[in-house]
Amino acid sequence: MDFICNMGFINVEIKARCTDAHKIATILHEHNAVFKGVDHQVDTYFYVPDGRLKLREGNIENALIHYNRNNDAGPKTSEVSLYKSNPGSTLKELLVKSLGVLVVVDKKRKIYFIENVKFHLDEVEGLGGFVEIEAIDAEGVLGKEKLEEQCNAYIRMLGIKEHDLVKLSYSDMLLDKNNG
Repeated sequence: MDFICNMGFINVEIKARCTDAHKIATILHEHNAVFKGVDHQVDTYFYVPDGRLKLREGNIENALIHYNRNNDAGPKTSEVSLYKSNPGSTLKELLVKSLGVLVVVDKKRKIYFIENVKFHLDEVEGLGGFVEIEAIDAEGVLGKEKLEEQCNAYIRMLGIKEHDLVKLSYSDMLLDKNNG
């Protein structure tokens, strides 16, 4: 089995409500974004004492991801550790038994890239449509300031309005919805 583990990289990201995914996709296409495909992803979040831990199961992306991030409306920095896993492994069963499930996020995600910046057009079950911009520094050479610049430039390019920016993760939004 081949597993890849990236420890300690950072990204700067935003999440915003999106009512016109076709418009965003058109702009991305006009700027030569590479379309990676549509991924049906199920993210299972687990109870942990620090940060967030989720197991992503999809047809494109499969990984165990731990991250720390503040709930801010604008560009926010995440410290990420990622362990790429194989679909169908016993990892989920082990995590469910040892940690317990906090919440499950089910979404359909269109994935695009422009260089080191990843774009998601998401339709999240129970929450609706969103766009995410994720400027990634996997090699540790760009730095937080450059990632923030990239994120802000793409916010402007895509015409994302400040009132559409979202502070919370999908998991937090679902927890709030379920507890409200």
